[in-house]
Amino acid sequence: MKNIIAFAGSNSADSINKALAVYTSTLVNNVNTSILDLNDFETPIYSKQLEEKDGMPPKAEQFMKHIKNTDGIILSLAEYNGAYTSVFKNLFDWMSRIEAKTFAGKPMLLMATSPGARGGQSVLGMAADRFPRHDANIVGKFSLPSFDANFSEGKITNSELNDQLKEEVKQFQESL
Repeated sequence: MKNIIAFAGSNSADSINKALAVYTSTLVNNVNTSILDLNDFETPIYSKQLEEKDGMPPKAEQFMKHIKNTDGIILSLAEYNGAYTSVFKNLFDWMSRIEAKTFAGKPMLLMATSPGARGGQSVLGMAADRFPRHDANIVGKFSLPSFDANFSEGKITNSELNDQLKEEVKQFQESL
């Protein structure tokens, strides 16, 4: 059986992106799923001097092992001021120092959601441009706009958007 990881690029205790990632993971059939929480992988703010002085943070190395040991990645990015959250960017910076090909060619379903009508489109576009340079194999993308109007009780309530997500999940599933 294949193994996947699902996580949000957020450390918010009530992350809407984590809710989307968890829901999406339930749509993938015949896999073992590990839900990761960035709060479990806290790292100091990256700097070259800190890396030279202390080496790699064990939590960044642990997260990198999760990526290397999985068959697929479901990632839903929170958008702060049009970009990644600082917690995600910092972990990503550390991991890229461990392994430049950070995502190890693993199939990735890349997503974002937000309370607004754009559904995290800015961060989704940024990641779709940046991640392939770190060996991300983005096999599907999905944006959920207006989270509060379209997601309730752990699932997408808008049938058209839910069908769009299921098409992306199908592509992801087939790539595993």
